Amino acid sequence: MTSTSLRARPVRVTETAATDGRKRRAPLHPYLFIAPFYVLYVLFMLVPIAVAIWLSLCEWVGLGTPHWVGLRNYQHLLTDASFHRALGNTGIYVLVSLLVIVPAALFVAQAINARGVRARDLWRTAYFVPIVVSPIVVALIFGLIFDQQFGLLNSLLRALFGTGSVDWLGDPTLSKVAISLVMVWRWTGYLTIFFLAGLQNVPRELYEAAAIDGAGRVRTFVTVTLPSLKPVTAFVAVTSFIGAAQIFDEPYLLTGGGPAEATLSVAMFIYRAAFERQQFGYAAAAGVVLFVVVFTLSRIFNRLLGIGRTQ
Repeated sequence: MTSTSLRARPVRVTETAATDGRKRRAPLHPYLFIAPFYVLYVLFMLVPIAVAIWLSLCEWVGLGTPHWVGLRNYQHLLTDASFHRALGNTGIYVLVSLLVIVPAALFVAQAINARGVRARDLWRTAYFVPIVVSPIVVALIFGLIFDQQFGLLNSLLRALFGTGSVDWLGDPTLSKVAISLVMVWRWTGYLTIFFLAGLQNVPRELYEAAAIDGAGRVRTFVTVTLPSLKPVTAFVAVTSFIGAAQIFDEPYLLTGGGPAEATLSVAMFIYRAAFERQQFGYAAAAGVVLFVVVFTLSRIFNRLLGIGRTQ
């Protein structure tokens, strides 16, 4: 009995060692497959963020060695009236995006998705076209529409109401309205596609049950459509907020940030500081502030809207 148990022990040890070896080697394969993502993430996300933070603490004109100045760039931002105007204007663009464009996209999607609508694909394409048009072309077209003397909009107002020439791009308040109208025209159709995809995934049984309960269109929309679209609405709201906070094309091409910086956005402020005044450290500081604000508010929106949480 003693000799048999002694011969069996090496076999168990060998099998256990082989099993442990397989267990140690197996977890390496998933990491090899996802390694490219982490390499690209580090190279194109973490490294640029770290460089921007370091550069925001320096004074640099684009050539030579950056000069370390500590928090001086951030102190200047606190007292820079142009930066404050850019923050305020960007806040207005964000509100327009969240309070006007997102509801308009939902309304258009609901209208296109209604039963009995003909040429649905044609409507869908028509609303999506503005997003594929070059921003340069958009600026040229709306420059002609908003022209004070020969613009289409002023001609229409003159024909209907007999009003005089309105300086849409030269008035500080009306220029914000003009930029907002361009934003609505350009981005509503793009967001409509997301809502359309969400509406087509709402089970028809829910609408049939609401109809049996005698619910009207408004009640059905509030009790069936909106709750079903909550994940899509949350995604659209967060992406719209981030996009509006980084707005650059519309104010830069249509008004150049004027008049009197009335349409200047934070992205334009960063561009001017970096490429017109060669204050790369100052521009990096403004970029870091924009990043912190957008990241913080996005996290708050994610938590409020329940993005990423199972219901």
